[in-house]
Amino acid sequence: MEVAQEVELQSNVEDRKPNSQNDIAATNQLQFPGLKHYKWWLRVALYILFLLAGQSAATLLGRLYYVKGGNSKWMATFVQSAGFPILIPLLYFFSQPTPSINTSLPKPPSISTIAFLYLFFGLLLTGDNMMYSYGLLYLPVSTYSLLCATQLAFNALFSFLLNSQKFTALILNSLVLLTISASLLAVHADSDDTENIHKGKYVIGFLCTLGASATYSLYLSLVQLSFQKVIKRETFGAVLDMQIYPSFVATCACVVGLLASGEWKVLTREMKEYQEGRVSYVMTLVWIAVTWQISSIGLLGLIFEVSSLFSNVISTLALPAVPILAVIFFHDKMDGVKVMSMLLAIWGFLSYIYQHYLDDAKSNATITNANANANANEISGSQVELC
Repeated sequence: MEVAQEVELQSNVEDRKPNSQNDIAATNQLQFPGLKHYKWWLRVALYILFLLAGQSAATLLGRLYYVKGGNSKWMATFVQSAGFPILIPLLYFFSQPTPSINTSLPKPPSISTIAFLYLFFGLLLTGDNMMYSYGLLYLPVSTYSLLCATQLAFNALFSFLLNSQKFTALILNSLVLLTISASLLAVHADSDDTENIHKGKYVIGFLCTLGASATYSLYLSLVQLSFQKVIKRETFGAVLDMQIYPSFVATCACVVGLLASGEWKVLTREMKEYQEGRVSYVMTLVWIAVTWQISSIGLLGLIFEVSSLFSNVISTLALPAVPILAVIFFHDKMDGVKVMSMLLAIWGFLSYIYQHYLDDAKSNATITNANANANANEISGSQVELC
């Protein structure tokens, strides 16, 4: 009798073994939830590093281009998207097809849909990059960087309307603080070193930066919506596709703008008159292009892994660092208003991160309870079968 019970129990156990890759993944997730959790945080940390390092370096190098004699708005716009070829080897590596027997995968979108999506995002990025170029030309880099915090408020609105983003008291507190942080600069423009900048140009730079922030926030929310509703692929290759192809469209649009505006005629003279020399001129543009691509990969990765609002919040973390570096390298003024703006930005950032910590802790508790219930059900089932 005992032998028969052991045989029956062994047979039931074998019947409950996962018989597909999805079942195996689900089983591993229940048995080792911490492993998946740590891998996710590792990816998020890597994307955060890319975003912060790339954004800070690209902003400072972009300002350096103007300070040392560069003046072409279309060239400054061009280099923000022209670095995409460095990502092509990664695209080849991560886009290799893998055999799969899973027939439940969503149907891929049509080529025409994807082409329209990339074309739209590319043209949207072209206009956004042009507005950022004007803002960086006409504003001190510290004011420009802190003013970009307004994109978080815009992104909150678009995330609520397009991505069903839920808001808590801590998230709203973060948005309010970061918006006030940027608004302080708007009402205290006289504190900037603007004696060499015409008031009209300062207003243009201010409005262009606000417009670029709103446009970029719309872009982030639409990208998240595209990942969820159109692309439906949870791979790093999908992130690379979303960066490379729209950047190619944006680069082509910038070439057309550079030729149509006639700015290409003065590039040779601009290179000759660049204060640091021709080699420095070329290297500055090259590294601007590279650092913007690094930043964009981090940004899209965070959209893919978390949300567009989270990626925007992380980008604000660079805002306190850039003005300090601007004071060191470009001798921008750092008065009391900018210090207060920086403190409010840090406070707002920490408020949002704490909310994400609470959400993560709640999620872990839910997974733990699910594991405990699953184990209890399995033990109960085994005891019933033995009886």
